[in-house]
Amino acid sequence: MWERYSRQILFEGIGEEGQRKLQTKHVLIVGAGALGTGNAEVLTRSGVGRITIVDRDYVERSNLQRQQLYTEHDAIDRTPKAVAAQKRLREINPNVEVNGKIVDVTVEEIEQLISDVDLVIDATDNFDIRFLINDSAQKYRIPWIYGGCVSSYGLSFTIIPGETPCLNCLLETIPLGGATCDTVGVISPTVQMVVAYQTVEAMKILVEDFESVRRKLVSFDLWNNEQSAIDVSRLKKEGCPSCGESPSYPYLSYENQTKTAVLCGRNTVQIRPPKKVDRDLHVLVTQLEKQGGTIEQNPFLVTYHYEDRRVVFFKDGRVLIHGMKDIVEAKKIYHQLLG
Repeated sequence: MWERYSRQILFEGIGEEGQRKLQTKHVLIVGAGALGTGNAEVLTRSGVGRITIVDRDYVERSNLQRQQLYTEHDAIDRTPKAVAAQKRLREINPNVEVNGKIVDVTVEEIEQLISDVDLVIDATDNFDIRFLINDSAQKYRIPWIYGGCVSSYGLSFTIIPGETPCLNCLLETIPLGGATCDTVGVISPTVQMVVAYQTVEAMKILVEDFESVRRKLVSFDLWNNEQSAIDVSRLKKEGCPSCGESPSYPYLSYENQTKTAVLCGRNTVQIRPPKKVDRDLHVLVTQLEKQGGTIEQNPFLVTYHYEDRRVVFFKDGRVLIHGMKDIVEAKKIYHQLLG
């Protein structure tokens, strides 16, 4: 056991005691895309005791350039990312308990997922989900690490409840989003740099070396040879609804949940039913066969090619309608196919 981590144990910042602490910790990674797979692999190889990685999507060929755990076969089979990531991570280190969950993170899910974790790593491209992470992390006093990348630009910030500004505080002053990798692209080294910043901060927290945690927001542009670290400590606000003196955690309100949305940076509409269902995919295939079109199926989802659309049905009731951004039109297709 110790031989696997021998070089890491030789590092003064970890040592044997730090390695023992790593093996008792549980990390939640929200998103199994580029940042999620990178973080998950590093932490799995480092010997973190338990990793839960959640994602709502499946592997596509456009992911393979930067999402390091996936293969061509995963893309051909449209394997859910959480399933493919779990399989690969368990092969990398069978001593780590890895749980992949096909989940569209909402208020209910984040409350369940975060209940027994020591750290949350943000690996999503969606600010709605980031605000859920932020509020739940503040509510349960759990550290989390923000990360984002696009083009050759990346940034990261470690949020410690009660000590640092939260995401809500930062966004009032510092713009953290805008373009996406689906609109302006992204190069793999940018991903790896953000992953490096996130995982080293994660390791500091997991071995409980909080004095070494970076307290600044770090950003860089690899292509243009730029890097900066901004002291944001003064941005913490007493009246912040997420981390202030009287927090209301507004993003954990069920009224703020989006049932239908255009996925960030993608020509795709997701429709989520008001209540979760356990969809019988075999019954669904029989229903779709009556309407013509081409059907593909794996144990987790059904893909239906309908005219110039590609519609993907998940077991939990969610539907992705590719090739459009019109929510009203997407709902018409949804009801037409499901009755």
